[in-house]
Amino acid sequence: MSSVNIKRAIERIKEKTTIFTPIVEVIVNAIQAIDTQENLKGDIKVIVKRSGQLEVDGSLPSIESIEIIDNGIGFTDENRESFDTLYSDYKIEQGGKGFGRFTCLKYFDGLHIDSNYFDIQERIYKRRTFSMGKKKDIIIDEKITHSESKNTGTSVTLSFIKNRNLLNKTLQPTARSLVEKLLPYFITKDYTCPEITLMEENSSDSILLNSFTKGPAATIHELTLDESVFCLGQGEQVYEFEIKVFKIYSPKKQTSKISLVADKREVVDNPISNYIPEFIDEFYDRKTDGSDNTERNYIIKSYVFGKYLDNYVSLERGEFEFPKDSDILYPISQSQIESKAAEITKNVVLNDISTRLEKKQKRILSYVENDAPWHKNIVNNIDLSGFPYNPSDEEIETRLQQEKFQQEIKIKNEVNIILKDENVTQFNENLSEIVAKISESSKNDLIHYITMRRKVLELFKKSLEVNTSGKYSSESLLHDIIFPRKKDSDTVQYYEHNLWIIDERLNFSSYISSDLPLKKGKRIERPDLIVYNRRVAFRGDNESSNPVTIFEFKKPDRDDFVNPSSKEDPIEQIKRYVNSIKDGQFTTPEGRSISIADNTPFYGYVICDISKKVETWLYNQKDFKKMPDGMGWFDYFGNINLYIEVLSWEKLLKDADMRNKIFFHKLGLS
Repeated sequence: MSSVNIKRAIERIKEKTTIFTPIVEVIVNAIQAIDTQENLKGDIKVIVKRSGQLEVDGSLPSIESIEIIDNGIGFTDENRESFDTLYSDYKIEQGGKGFGRFTCLKYFDGLHIDSNYFDIQERIYKRRTFSMGKKKDIIIDEKITHSESKNTGTSVTLSFIKNRNLLNKTLQPTARSLVEKLLPYFITKDYTCPEITLMEENSSDSILLNSFTKGPAATIHELTLDESVFCLGQGEQVYEFEIKVFKIYSPKKQTSKISLVADKREVVDNPISNYIPEFIDEFYDRKTDGSDNTERNYIIKSYVFGKYLDNYVSLERGEFEFPKDSDILYPISQSQIESKAAEITKNVVLNDISTRLEKKQKRILSYVENDAPWHKNIVNNIDLSGFPYNPSDEEIETRLQQEKFQQEIKIKNEVNIILKDENVTQFNENLSEIVAKISESSKNDLIHYITMRRKVLELFKKSLEVNTSGKYSSESLLHDIIFPRKKDSDTVQYYEHNLWIIDERLNFSSYISSDLPLKKGKRIERPDLIVYNRRVAFRGDNESSNPVTIFEFKKPDRDDFVNPSSKEDPIEQIKRYVNSIKDGQFTTPEGRSISIADNTPFYGYVICDISKKVETWLYNQKDFKKMPDGMGWFDYFGNINLYIEVLSWEKLLKDADMRNKIFFHKLGLS
């Protein structure tokens, strides 16, 4: 009689097991019971028993219990003692762990045995029945009687699934899962697997699992490999693995996988796309004309065998004891095995994979060419096979940025090594090479920056066009493109504004204020917030010799500010603003007075559409002079040292485009 804390043993079963773990465990035991008898045509029936309660929607009732019946040797005294012994080594040569039966009670409420066997000593047939206990005794309610039957065999009932949602209600998905997990038994050379039938209790439906791999209706076909054996490890710890690859038709949303097998049982399976992204989609058989046959879609599943896997499978057979990735305690990791298997598997569908890889490469190169030319040097010098299949722009950009970062780290390390080397000759030899790498990396950053400028100019140009309703963009939109409103240079970084559209020098100012009063706590004249008469003032360091620049923006197609009754005359607004600064009404963000001298230069810019009405106003009333290109006007007010330009939106865009066009051309962006 055993004495085991069964509840504790079940609680410690790892989560890597599934509902199929105990079902496969019982079927494998049935296969082994049949294999002990020579010249026996093995037969195993997996019977599903459904709930008597009808479903509201009229669908099949849920599967409640499963009975597995075999015609094997039966529960002899030796088998019975093995069942009653925790970690029994009775089947150790067959890979037995002596623990599998405990997984049954993790997913089912009960485990019941009813078996006929031949008692060799008494030379009679006997019937043994018992249940698996849940407290201290593994075997409970055992009864042994004489059997009227002259045939041996065992019925194992896994009663009352704890979570009925874990099994599909229909037989086909369950049958497919069982075949894939037991496939090594069906395909082992010089071995005949017993017939295994999944069936309804009332015999209304049945599926022969062996038919998945044999016969005209087979949907699983083994493929021929050029390389079916590989070795991993080093030194004295080199292990041999065997791989078998199968084409599985009608996978129904499954993906191609690599299965690691221990003792002829699938333990874990992982998508091949983890290693080769092009396996993410299913494959199709080709018609004679070369086109895809969509009715014959399939996935690839590769099974890996080896003593290393047999030795390190966990007790529950839900995982392996060696790590997923490299570990100093184990010579080979799971990812190493799967990665090598993936490379071998790729050769089976090499044409399809090559086509998909070429498509992916074109997708990446197209993104770089059209949207991210700063990555041209990087993309031409890296392996693109590791990118996701059919990647999004965001995925491509992220991967390329990661590669760029790694290259920069490598360059920095190389620079540090050179600088620490006291060998002058070696320094001179390595210098030109490392400088070239730095230059190339810097060029990528410059391309990125200039490309962003091109995008900004395209957006700016679009904003100056009439929209579908026949109106121009709002004033606030144009303002925000150049510099965000209600902010200053303390909250907006230099690369977040686009003052370079007006003048490159504006990028180097130390303080910028957009639509904010320059003196806290006081009401200061400022344009109406409802319209677009919002100013931007900037200067360099707070020294009297540094200029102050002021901007006024007017919505495209607007010229009412020239009317005599208007209070929004931009020329007068800028002049009043200059006088306010000169009178000391405004302070720096730190609260200090803005340093102004008699000779402090002031620049004013009015950006608007220069209509005929505006031209007349500038010429007749403001006495402004026309610029040579006819797209702007200027004047100088010597008494306050103020120079003002009135520029059209079109000129602003044209000049900005002209200044940057040489960069676009030199960097291959035009």
